Amino acid sequence: MHTTLILGIGNNLLTDEGLGVHVVRYLEEHHPDTAGVTFLDGGTLSFTLAEPIAEHDNLIVVDAARFGEPAGTIRCLEGEQMDRYLTGNRASVHEVGLMDLFDISRLSGTFPVHRALIGVEPASLGWGDFPSEKVAPTIAPVAAMALQLALRWRH
Repeated sequence: MHTTLILGIGNNLLTDEGLGVHVVRYLEEHHPDTAGVTFLDGGTLSFTLAEPIAEHDNLIVVDAARFGEPAGTIRCLEGEQMDRYLTGNRASVHEVGLMDLFDISRLSGTFPVHRALIGVEPASLGWGDFPSEKVAPTIAPVAAMALQLALRWRH
C-alpha cells in the first residue's frame, strides 16, 4: 500500500492564509484512522518537512493559492500541472519554500510518486483566526477531495 502525506500549509492567524491548516485539523477530527494517510500541519513551511515528505510515497499540499479566480474557487493541480504552477508562481513565500522542499526530495531520491496541490482562492489575508465567509465553506469539500486523491493513489 502506498502512503500519502496530506500537508496543510499556511498561517492560521491570517484568515484565508490558514486554510491548509484548518483542512488538516478537519481531517484529523473527522477521519483520524485513515490507513496509509498522514495529516500534517506544515505551518508556513520549513526544511524540517523534508523528512515527512521523504517518508511517504505521495504528497497532497493544501493551501490558499492565487489563480486569478473568484474567492473560494477550489482547484486541484496534479503532477506536472502542480510543478508548472509552482515554477511559474514565485509570488508566495510558501511556493518558494515548497519548490525548495521538492528540490531536496529530488536530490535525495524521495520525490513523491504522485503529488497534488489543492488550492483555494483567498478572499482575505488579514488578521483573523478563521477563514473568510467565502473560503470557510470550502474546508469540508477540500478535505473530501484530498482524501479521495489519497485513496485513489493507495494502490
